[in-house]
Amino acid sequence: MSGGVDSSVAAGLLHEAGHEVIGVSMQLYDASHGFGSCCTIDDLHDARRVASHLGFPHYIVNFESQFHRHVQANFLEEYAAGRTPIPCAHCNSEVKFKELLARAEGYGAGALATGHYARLTRGDDGRLRLLRGADRGKDQSYFLFSLTQDQLTMASFPVGHLSKDDVRREAARLGLLGVADKPDSQEICFVPDGDYARFLEREQPSLATTGAIVNTEGQTLGAHGGVHRFTVGQRKGLGLSAGVPLYVVAIDAETQAVTVGPKEALARDTLTASQVNWISGRPPADWIRAEVQIRHRHQAATARVRALDEIRAEVVFDAPQIAISPGQAAVFYDGDEVLGGGWID
Repeated sequence: MSGGVDSSVAAGLLHEAGHEVIGVSMQLYDASHGFGSCCTIDDLHDARRVASHLGFPHYIVNFESQFHRHVQANFLEEYAAGRTPIPCAHCNSEVKFKELLARAEGYGAGALATGHYARLTRGDDGRLRLLRGADRGKDQSYFLFSLTQDQLTMASFPVGHLSKDDVRREAARLGLLGVADKPDSQEICFVPDGDYARFLEREQPSLATTGAIVNTEGQTLGAHGGVHRFTVGQRKGLGLSAGVPLYVVAIDAETQAVTVGPKEALARDTLTASQVNWISGRPPADWIRAEVQIRHRHQAATARVRALDEIRAEVVFDAPQIAISPGQAAVFYDGDEVLGGGWID
């Protein structure tokens, strides 16, 4: 329970259906550090009030060290390597569905329910299938691609079949007036002001290393204050004056070079991904057709996908895609079903 409307309604619906519910909130960082836009002290109090109103126990678990190890440390490492991380995906896979799932099992719980907009169904072969949430505008299946069959067996997504408006109406009906109209968090929880560079430099000052901004021919156009300030596809904040719009097309953390070029230089029709997870538990034996999503808000594009080995995959798009960014996730879909995904290399 994050203290938001989605997890509150998930808990309320399960309690109303007669399940024995235990509310658990994660304390992810020390509030005295001065950051946090979700799972704050106020959010934890909101979660506790919801549990009290509905009449089930509520616990706060301290996962500060786990969150730092799995999420914040990865965030730093990826930006330092010239990649663009997705902390929400790492939080779901490493914290919620590993650390918190283990805690749920310790409580004797039969399932770990969350407020994710995603759905589960069981196929004819008995294996669980992960589907997009019914509200495509709120769908969060992209962040859940790494879940295994064992984890999905313990997962429950009670609001996955609802729209956001439906969830807010359910919150009002259940009497959860303190969270019914609570706004969604839009930022990464530990960088609430959106200033990634300042956060990264505060945590690791050595990142502020100057380097060259070069064009695709290798000519130096300017200088920058660290590769952590850039992501592939970025246009704003380059500090360059040119006759045409320029975008970041490559980042080399070893040489500290940031390469820029026109928008067409961003187009790529292939990618490789590592740490690939196949929801079924079995990589395909040959090429398959799929729709591949390379960012959370990216319109999934048709492609051919094949497993290179147990943990790597190759994607060949039918049409070139703009700004395929190392560190982001490539998630493979068959319609609404998540087939799997991995981290873009």
